[in-house]
Amino acid sequence: MPLDARHNGKPGNFRLVIGGNRGIGLALVEAQLARQGNSQTIATHRPAADLTKLIELKQRYGDKLVLQALDVTSEPSLQEFSRFLTLQPTGIDLAIHAAGLLHDDKIAPEKSLAQCNSTQLMRLFEVNSIGPLMVARTLLPTQKRGHRFTFAALSAMVGSIGDNRLGGWYGYRASKTALNQFIKTMANECRLKHPGAAIVAIHPGTTDTNLSRPFQKNVRAEKLYSPRLTATRLLSVLDEIDETHSGSFLNWDGSTIPW
Repeated sequence: MPLDARHNGKPGNFRLVIGGNRGIGLALVEAQLARQGNSQTIATHRPAADLTKLIELKQRYGDKLVLQALDVTSEPSLQEFSRFLTLQPTGIDLAIHAAGLLHDDKIAPEKSLAQCNSTQLMRLFEVNSIGPLMVARTLLPTQKRGHRFTFAALSAMVGSIGDNRLGGWYGYRASKTALNQFIKTMANECRLKHPGAAIVAIHPGTTDTNLSRPFQKNVRAEKLYSPRLTATRLLSVLDEIDETHSGSFLNWDGSTIPW
C-alpha cells in the first residue's frame, strides 16, 4: 500500500494534544488552532480538570476545537478514548502527548536517595511513562497502515542517562528515561506496522508553567521560555520530521539528545 502524501510536504490537518488544558499542552492547542491550514485540533483533559481556557478557545474557534475527556491512567477512560478515535475518519496527522507530572501536593523531586518513596515513584512512572505508552497503544490501531503521521511525547533532558551529571530527581529522571525507551521500542515495531510513522521523544526546554515554577530560581532568564514560544518551537520541529526520524530523542531546536 503506498504511503499517503503529506499536505505540502508537512503533516496534515488533524491534530491531537494529550493534556491540552494547561501549560505547554494548552499553548500547543492554541498555536495549532490559529493555523488556517489545520482542519481540527482535539484537546484531551482529565475529567475533573479546569477547562476555563479551553472553553474560551472553543467559543473562539467552534468546531475547529474538539474537547475529549481522558485519564491516561484509567483503562476504562482509554477504552472510551479508543471508541472516540475510531470515529475520526482520516486518522490523526500529529499527536503530541503533553501530559506529565513532576510534583503535586504529595510528590516533590528527590534531592537524595533517602527521600525516594516507592508509592511516589510508582505514580511518576504511571503518569510519565506508562500513560504515554497506553495512549499510543490506543491511538496506533486506529491509524491506517499507509497513513503518514507523527506521535511525539514530551520528554525531558533530565531523562538522558548520558547527560546526567548532577544526580537527584530520581523519580522524574527515571520515569522520563523509561518513556524514552518506550518510544524507541515502539518506533522499532512501527517500522513494519506503520512504516510512515515518526515516533519521537522531544524535550521542550524549561518553560514557565506550573510544572517548573517551584524550580525556576536557578534558571537564567534567557533559558526560561514562555509556553507560546515553546509551542512554536516544538511545532516547527515536529512539522518537518518524517519516518526517517522515528526513534529519535530530539531537543526543541531539532538537535539530537543522547539517550
